[in-house]
Amino acid sequence: MPVVRAHAVEITGEFYSSMFAAHPELLDLFNQGNQADGRQKLALASAVAGFAEHLLDGDGAAPFERVAERIAHKHVSLGIRAEQYPLVGHYLLTAVGTVLGAAVTPEVSAAWHEVYWLLACWLIAAEARLYERGDLDPADLWRRWRVAKRVDEAVDAVSFTLVPDDGAAVPDFLPGQYVSVAIDLPDGRRQPRQYSLSQGPGRGSLRITVRRVRGHDGAPDGAVSNHLHDRVAEDETLLVGPPAGETTLDTGDGPVLLVSAGIGITPMAAMLDHLARTQPTRRIILAHADRSPAQHALRPECAQTATGLGEVEELYWYEHDHDDRSQSGLMDVDALPLPSGTTAYLCGPLPFMHGIRAGLIRRGLAAERVHYEVFGPGMLDQG
Repeated sequence: MPVVRAHAVEITGEFYSSMFAAHPELLDLFNQGNQADGRQKLALASAVAGFAEHLLDGDGAAPFERVAERIAHKHVSLGIRAEQYPLVGHYLLTAVGTVLGAAVTPEVSAAWHEVYWLLACWLIAAEARLYERGDLDPADLWRRWRVAKRVDEAVDAVSFTLVPDDGAAVPDFLPGQYVSVAIDLPDGRRQPRQYSLSQGPGRGSLRITVRRVRGHDGAPDGAVSNHLHDRVAEDETLLVGPPAGETTLDTGDGPVLLVSAGIGITPMAAMLDHLARTQPTRRIILAHADRSPAQHALRPECAQTATGLGEVEELYWYEHDHDDRSQSGLMDVDALPLPSGTTAYLCGPLPFMHGIRAGLIRRGLAAERVHYEVFGPGMLDQG
């Protein structure tokens, strides 16, 4: 275990390189931005090694269940199939041997094969349950959706309201879930991305709100987000997967704390919209941090929704240009109301969520009452 942990990123780098060389069609399933900056290699290494460590803890893999559920939802959103696991296992375990050489004795090889297949079978079973629950065929998952409305929400943020292009029914979903959108880029590559649904269910459509990713410190601009901003207009179609995601609004009646930063407002807007129509008397605290009011997506809509609620509090923090309804600087976790029985939902950059989560737990909120949504390689963090 220590040897594999020490060389895990090198192993996963060899894995991706060899697998993509032999099966370039799999490039369509992976975010190539995360591949380029190394985050995907680190995430896979952490997932496999972390799973093995949990097996060695003596409690089985129980602590890993939340992460596994998160991975299963991500896989279902992309149409990952059970028959792809042997191929992935072959290249991953071959990479272990390539990198570690003679250190991989038959006993070591057998042990890591067992680890991989325990994890794979767990995920295959979880994904099969999700496919069955949604009446989904992973081999025929993607559908064409038409852009019924496009709205500029803030600086570098735009919403797309989507309806089925074939007139089929809009699938049910839970507030807090996301969809995958696959874009055929000008260079011929197909790239998928996940976007939270930014309105609640029951409206006869799906809506995503996308922030333009601008490159900095030498990193390129986000290929998919910029394509959506620059090239997708009303009445055009997008290839969209089914709603997925395990971080969803509970059905209780206790206080709800919705905490977000940047484009992390999107699942919170969906939860707020759903609460306004189903539990308008439930106590809600809506807290958001952003760079400036001009970059705060969906603020007018959320404020309008809040006016119809019985007990709601809005708290905003801006790094620049704060107004009379906001505070200056970063979000202060100690300033967040925390009534008894609160359930908290977080969405935003990983450092932001880790800090807010730690602060809420320090203030006495039980860890199991703090739920968070994160996309990309950071989705494997248990935090």
